[in-house]
Formats: sequence, structure tokens, C-alpha cells
Amino acid sequence: MLERREGGRVSSNDKARSTAMPASPPRFSLPAPRTGTGTVLAFDFGEKFTGVAVGESSVSMAHPLGLITAESNAARMHEIAALVAEWKPGFLVVGLPLSMDGTEHGLTRRCRRFARQLESRFRLPVRLVDERLSSAAAEEALRAVGKGGRKHKLHAHQVSAQIILQSYFDDAGSPGS
Repeated sequence: MLERREGGRVSSNDKARSTAMPASPPRFSLPAPRTGTGTVLAFDFGEKFTGVAVGESSVSMAHPLGLITAESNAARMHEIAALVAEWKPGFLVVGLPLSMDGTEHGLTRRCRRFARQLESRFRLPVRLVDERLSSAAAEEALRAVGKGGRKHKLHAHQVSAQIILQSYFDDAGSPGS
């Protein structure tokens, strides 16, 4: 997994040293996917931290990629621009936070705005995915592998992005989608 760096910046050299995620996605010789091809980046948007995951639509598998620690919109978009340039995704996925009863709240509106900004800036389609309980599922998954608690709290954001993207892949392959 990528590590948090001063100023929220993670360099390509840091990715090369990472043991949890290869520097580039593996290439597979599989038939073309049903819908939407190529690499996908997903975001678990937050006011302080934005978790990032990557996946390959042809194999419908998501992996945690990193954490953007930039709080300002300009700095966050700069970090995302570097990821888009490196991974060259076919589309983006953004987790949409909703209340348990499905109603929207303040962060929901900010996520919708974030998604519109991504679509406008990078000229890529953006899919919104219901992210209810993704953070709780991420924390539970981390506890299950002995990475729970405050010490590993920042990992939850990128695992949450992974859960959001995996949810998109799973739903996209279900009948009627």
C-alpha cells in the first residue's frame, strides 16, 4: 500500500517500493468485458482524506491503491491528475455517501460536486456508487487481518475505495444491470 508522504504527495518511486500493489496493473489475455473496458480508478471522497482504488474491468477485481491527503480541491485534483496520467483509466467511480434511509446530506452534495469536477476536468465518465457501510466494512476487513485500530486508520480509506469499486464490478455483472 502507498504510504502517506509530506504534503500528501506520493511519488512514482514510492509506488515501485510498495509490496502490496505492483507499479502497473497486470495484463491478462481474457475476452473483452461486457461493458466498459480497461482500468478503473475509484475514490472514497472525504474532506480530509480521499481513498483511491484501482481495478481492471475485464477481470472485475479491485485493489487498494493509495490515499490522497490533500484537503484543498486544487491539491486534490493535482494528485488525481497524476493518477489519471499514470493509470489511464477508461472511467472513474466515486462512492456516494447516503444516510442509512437513503437520503442525502452535506457530504453527499460535496461528492456529487467532486464527481462533476472529475468528469469535467478529465473528460472521463464518472459512475456514482452507493457507499453505505463501506467504511465499516473496510475497518472490519482490516481488523480481520490484524490491522485494526488507530494505528491503521488511514488504510481504511483506500480499502473503502476498494470495496466501492468491487461493489460496482459486482453490480455491473449482475442480471438486469
